Amino acid sequence: MRISANFVIVGRRLIPREHIAFVESYDASANPRFQTSRDFQGRVVMVNRDSILIEETPQAFAEASGFRMLPIDKVATNPLVHFRVETFVPAEGFTPAKAYATRLLWRDLDGNDQSRLLLSDPETVLAIAVTGEAPAPPSQTTRRGTPRKRARQSGQRAPNP
Repeated sequence: MRISANFVIVGRRLIPREHIAFVESYDASANPRFQTSRDFQGRVVMVNRDSILIEETPQAFAEASGFRMLPIDKVATNPLVHFRVETFVPAEGFTPAKAYATRLLWRDLDGNDQSRLLLSDPETVLAIAVTGEAPAPPSQTTRRGTPRKRARQSGQRAPNP
């Protein structure tokens, strides 16, 4: 894979950066009928939901291309795509295999809605994928998920809520 300011080269394909929605992990064991000698570790998902397997991890792709990494989901989102975020609530009769919390939405080049379910909470997805904020390190968050008071960092006790 080679990356320039305007496009990404995957194999022989030149892909405009704005045509890529995200990059996700690829698990070869989940597709036992697909036989190959190559070690694919990621999948580039286009805004129209077509995909291309790559030998790089989503993390490596994100670092090389400036994509925004959602660590829990191992998904790297493209900052050039306008994403929307919704809380995920399964429809009646649908029991997902995983505890999805968020639906990430975007429009493809034809104006149709596309989406991907994520394990990360909606606030984290909004912060990282939409606004580009870096996730808070674990030491900056209390067990309740609220930011710690600066008083604790300076050695003073923070007031109890």
